[in-house]
Amino acid sequence: MGKWLKSTECVQFDVAERVARITLNRPDKRNAINGVLLRELKEALLEADDLKSVNVIVLRGAGKDFCAGYDLVTTYSDRAAEQVDPGEYRGTIRSFDDDCWSMERQSETVNLMAEIHKPIIAQVHGNCLAGGTDLALACDMVLAADNARIGFPATRANGSPPAHMWFYHVGPQWAKRLLLSGDSLTGRDAAKIGLVMDAVPIEELDAEVSELARRLSFVDADLLSANKRIVNLGLELAGARALQRLAVENDARAHQSQGPRRAQFKADMETVGLKDALKRRDEPFGNGMIKLRARGE
Repeated sequence: MGKWLKSTECVQFDVAERVARITLNRPDKRNAINGVLLRELKEALLEADDLKSVNVIVLRGAGKDFCAGYDLVTTYSDRAAEQVDPGEYRGTIRSFDDDCWSMERQSETVNLMAEIHKPIIAQVHGNCLAGGTDLALACDMVLAADNARIGFPATRANGSPPAHMWFYHVGPQWAKRLLLSGDSLTGRDAAKIGLVMDAVPIEELDAEVSELARRLSFVDADLLSANKRIVNLGLELAGARALQRLAVENDARAHQSQGPRRAQFKADMETVGLKDALKRRDEPFGNGMIKLRARGE
C-alpha cells in the first residue's frame, strides 16, 4: 500500500480495482469529526491522489451514519481547557482572529478535496449533519440513501457552515431555507433540489456507488483530472474559493454571538451534557425535517 497504513485510529483506507475507499471509522461516535480524524483523512486523500493504482476515491462512513458533525464534546472541553491553560501556541481561542485561524486549519482538509486531481464520490447514509455536510458537499458527486438525514442544525445556536457549498448546489432561496432554520432533508428530497446528485434505497446505495466508481475508474486519471479541474475552475470563477474564506470568518462571527439561544446551549453543555443540550436546542423545531410536496399537490 505504499507509505500509508490500511487502518489507523479514525480512518480506514482500502484500494481495489482502481478505486480507493476512505472510510470514516468512529462508528461509536457516529463518525463525529475530531482533530485526529481530520488529520488522517487529509493523509488518506493525499495518498489516494498520489497512488498510480487509484483513479477514483469513495468517501463513506462506518456504522449507522456518514458523519453526524463535529465532536462537540471535544470542541467545548478543549476550549474550556484553553481558558485555564492557554499555553504558548496560537491554537488558543481568545479572539475573533484566533477563531478564524483555528477554523482555517480545520478547513484545510475540506478544501483539499477540490484541489486533489482525482474525483471523489461521497456515499451518504444515516446522519450527514453540520460538519458532515462540509465533507460531503466538498466531494465531486454525492450519492445518498433515500432515508439519509442531511442538514446543518448547528445554525440554530452554534454557528454557520465554515465550508459553504450550499449556495452553489441549491441556489440562494433553498440555502437560506435550510440554514436559517437548521432544518434537514431526507436524501430523497435533497436529490430533488440538487443538494445531492441522486438518492437510492439504502440497500442499493453501496452497489450504486460502486458501479459509478467502476465506470469512472476506466477513464485515465489524467483525463478525469482535466474534467474535474475545469468544472472546479468554473466554481472558482463563480466565487467559490473566496466564499469559503469568507464563510470561515462568518462562522467565527457567529461564535461571538451573545444571543440567548447560544448562551443557553453553552450553559447546557456544561450542566447537562451534549445529548440533553442538543435536545433542548432542537425541541422548539419539532422533528426538524422539511418534506417536499409532490408535483401537482
